[in-house]
Formats: sequence, C-alpha cells, structure tokens
Amino acid sequence: MKLRSIELALPGAEQAAAFLTEIWGMAPADVVGNIHYLRGSGSYPYLVALEESADCYVRSTTFVCTAERLAQLKQSVAAAGLTAAPVTSNDLGGGHGIIVELAEGELLRFLVDATEVAPIEGADLPVKLTHVVFNSADAEATGHLVEDALGFRVSDRTKGMVFVRCNDSHHSTAFARAGFASLNHIAFEMEDLDAVMRGIGRLRDQDMAPAWGPGRHGPGANVFAYFIAPFGPVIEFSTAVNKVPDDYQPGAPEDWTWPAKRIDQWGMSDKDFDGLRAAEEKFRHRRDWEAAPLDA
Repeated sequence: MKLRSIELALPGAEQAAAFLTEIWGMAPADVVGNIHYLRGSGSYPYLVALEESADCYVRSTTFVCTAERLAQLKQSVAAAGLTAAPVTSNDLGGGHGIIVELAEGELLRFLVDATEVAPIEGADLPVKLTHVVFNSADAEATGHLVEDALGFRVSDRTKGMVFVRCNDSHHSTAFARAGFASLNHIAFEMEDLDAVMRGIGRLRDQDMAPAWGPGRHGPGANVFAYFIAPFGPVIEFSTAVNKVPDDYQPGAPEDWTWPAKRIDQWGMSDKDFDGLRAAEEKFRHRRDWEAAPLDA
C-alpha cells in the first residue's frame, strides 16, 4: 500500500493552485470542472486536488493498494464497525475501492486499478507525498484503531505524535496529540537535501520564511521545512525518511527527548508555534457521502 494524494476543498482553488505551481514547485496536471489537479515528478497522476468550495475541508486522503489488500480492508473495516462505502473515483487516474471514516472524522480512500502516468523531469518538483498528518483529540486511540481496522502499524510515539506506517516508510501518516481533529500538515517528498534547500530559497524570494526548519526530525529522521501556505494549510518540504523493517520496535515518548531548547536533531531553527497551530485548525473533515455495504 502507498499514500498517493490528498483531496481538498477550499475557496480560491485557482489561486491556491497558482501558488503551488509557480512558487512551491508542483506541476499542473489538469483542471476538470472546478477541480485543479497538481502533480510531482513521479508516476502518480496527481498529488493534490483542489476543489473550489465555500468552505475549507479535507475531502479525502487517498492510498493505492492491491486487490488482495483491498479485500482484507473490507473485512477489517466492517469488523471494526467503521462508517464506509464503496467508491469509484472520478479523480484523475480513476480506480475503485472504498472510502472509510475514522472515529474522529478522518476520511481515507483506498483504490485499486488506478492508472499511473509517465514521470517527468524536474529537480525542484516534489516526487510524491511523504506523509499526511492529522490532528487528533485522542491520537493514541486513533493509532490503535488504524492498526486494528486498517492493518497499519505504529512506528513511534512521542509526546506530540503517534507515527503510523502502511509500508516500509517510517510513516505515511501520523496523529498529533492536539485535542481536536483536523489536517495538521501535508509533506512533499523532494529529490534530495539540495532540493529542500532550494525550495526554502524559492519561498524566501517571495518573502516567506519557514514556520519551522530547516531541521531533521527524530522519528523517521527526515529533513524538513514547514511553511504556512497563503491558502491556509501547513505544507512541508521533506526528504530522506527512514525505511524500517517489519520487526521495527516502536519507540515510546521517553525514547524521543531533546536537550533544553532543542526540538529536532539539528537545533538550528525556531518554530512559530502560534502560527502553525492556527493554520492546523483550518481544514477540518467533512463527509459528503452515505455509508453503504462494502460488498456492493
């Protein structure tokens, strides 16, 4: 299973798409009706879909998987009693599968038979999404839920987050101990450290300083630089997240501590806690479909 894309609804989708293509570094994929699709250099038809809407919310976060894995998901999701429905994707790449609502409203879509596209060149294009992180009222409970209902695995726990993987990448999602449910941030996988640093420079050229970064995390050890996008959410340049084996032993919060005044491995940048917190509250979850049997 792999994380493929996130689908957002928001006012000013065209302006948001312009920022992500002209400044952040994505490539336009297509515009279908009122939805702008943006891609990276990899083989996914898009990484971000921006739908024009009066409100900001997360439509879904999409994973692609095998037919065998989808069949397992149907059984485990039904056994967990989660709200879910069969789905046929109208987004680029098509595909079919299921969409699932977790206990705090997170909407995860799992597709099979979704088509891919030829990669494109571009050293400053993101390759793919590294991870999508959600804020949670009870991150610990959500971590257990996605292990039981989705077959994900908790990789590490810190005092701030529960990190979760769906393959050998240390985390494809995580749940922040925020006390409320919403989108925390979207992370874009860059080709290498130089691409991250060039991205920081590109945004500084537009008088946009990082809200946090550059730095290197503890769990996952990925390089990061977070920005608050003009259209609302927190977005991240990232690279080099760790790969972990099946028998990786999750760390506990006490395993991930820092010296005084240090909140990452490098300790070279300040963090705009207030600005990030406000941005993290903007995109909530909204289900616009009805539950239906998964064998339909």
